[in-house]
Amino acid sequence: MRARAMVASLLFGAALGVGGWWLTRQPEEAVALAPLPAPENGAVLFEQVYRYIATQYVDSVPLDSLYRKAVAGLVTELNDPYSAFLPETRARRLAEQISGEYGGVGVQLDVRDGRALVIEPVPGAPAERAGVQVGDHILSVGGEPTAGLQREEVARMLRGEPGSTIAVELERFGVHRLSLKLTRQSVTLRSVPRVVMLERDVGYVDVNSFSANTAAELSLALDSLKRLGARSVVLDLRGNPGGLLEQGVAVAELFLDSAKRIVELRGRPGTAPEAMTDKDPQPWPNVAVAVLVDGNSASASEIVAGALQDHDRAIVVGRTSYGKGSAQSVFPMTTGGALRITTSRWYTPLGRSISLLADSTVAESGPRADTVRPRFTTPMGRTVFGGGGIVPDVVAGDSTLPKEVQALVRALGPNTVQYRNAVSNVALAFKQRGALTEPLQPVTRDMVAAVWNELVSRKVTIDRAVFDAAAPWIARALGYEVARVTFGADAEFLRRAQDDAVIARAVRLLNGVSSPREPFARAEDPSIIVPARTPTLDN
Repeated sequence: MRARAMVASLLFGAALGVGGWWLTRQPEEAVALAPLPAPENGAVLFEQVYRYIATQYVDSVPLDSLYRKAVAGLVTELNDPYSAFLPETRARRLAEQISGEYGGVGVQLDVRDGRALVIEPVPGAPAERAGVQVGDHILSVGGEPTAGLQREEVARMLRGEPGSTIAVELERFGVHRLSLKLTRQSVTLRSVPRVVMLERDVGYVDVNSFSANTAAELSLALDSLKRLGARSVVLDLRGNPGGLLEQGVAVAELFLDSAKRIVELRGRPGTAPEAMTDKDPQPWPNVAVAVLVDGNSASASEIVAGALQDHDRAIVVGRTSYGKGSAQSVFPMTTGGALRITTSRWYTPLGRSISLLADSTVAESGPRADTVRPRFTTPMGRTVFGGGGIVPDVVAGDSTLPKEVQALVRALGPNTVQYRNAVSNVALAFKQRGALTEPLQPVTRDMVAAVWNELVSRKVTIDRAVFDAAAPWIARALGYEVARVTFGADAEFLRRAQDDAVIARAVRLLNGVSSPREPFARAEDPSIIVPARTPTLDN
């Protein structure tokens, strides 16, 4: 990426009288600053520019604001998207993400029709213990109405010091109103929110972040799957943005043998690289593993996927990952906030850099085709690629929406939010009526027609033929929503899993295997390819 050029115009007092005419005749192209003759001159330059802006600029700028702008500019000119100065609120939010803990009542929220909606109470947290349910609307917090607020604003109102109390008013089914007094506590965000058995002997674990407890949570999850008879495991890292480097290393250690390299960190010139290796034998050496990734799997997710792929320990399934091959450190500031800057770049055990920013070619042109990516060979003789994300061993999952869904999205236009709210309201109505009696019950045409009627009541006008063509996919989305509000998030997952082409492909690779390396041989067998599952609609 090219560095921004800076304009340097030195106007002396004698030139000010004709400055307006002179300035209008100058080309507006930027001129790069020449190197300073001595490093110490940089401080002099900064002080002079600061003084002139503080005393001569046409608009008055508060002095503290000038320093913050200078800090922001300094970090911006690093041309590193992962380096930033974090104000206190962002620094506090980052600390919560890293620790996995915050003070609050424990609910996942969204906003529908301008009202705060409970997506899921955190198990064991104050909200769940007090009886808060999926689909409840939060009308007020501490006496303050929540109507029209953004999700983050409502979440901030619910958070606070553990031990403090807060009054919350809820609405259920649009009929019942409940007033609750909740005592906040320290809520732990789960890095491993879902652990289930899929088919026969295949277990499934969803890892959504790498916070302080991820490796410990995953270890317990894998132990429980082993007790249930799992001989293979799907490790789902899709959508996982990463987190703590050491937790990525700790998760990789769970699947690798002693002395196996996991990742190498390379810092600034003149510093020695740091290789991180496995310290203990793996607890489940005979368990076959499939790692799922997509374009939103980044950072520590890619460290895990890259290490297991390089050692032939797991077959990687899905879509090419994000491509974040650098590590950041966070430095708290004594005046508040924190500085997050890149302090090293990391490489897989085979020496692969998967960063999109690893060189100018990749940065300018985006991910390269496999034919021009750097190639590496694993111990089994398999080819893996560097330069722009972790490339899956088995590509699976749709990269584009079906044409019927695309047509629906175009027809809805700015009314897409109204469509989402309509599906949500219909699902809540079906929950109240008991329309679904079991999580996988099919959605009927009459149920989809209720979504159309809801859109009509909201004065959303679209072509009925477009709606009908997309009806099978609308039924699928409605089924997910009704299952979640009626039976909970695990039921919603079961419905989604049966439609998930990536999970289906992984299960085909793992089902009934007798060794961790058997999935690699199966990957070459065309019979295990899973055709796309087109949704159908019952009468």
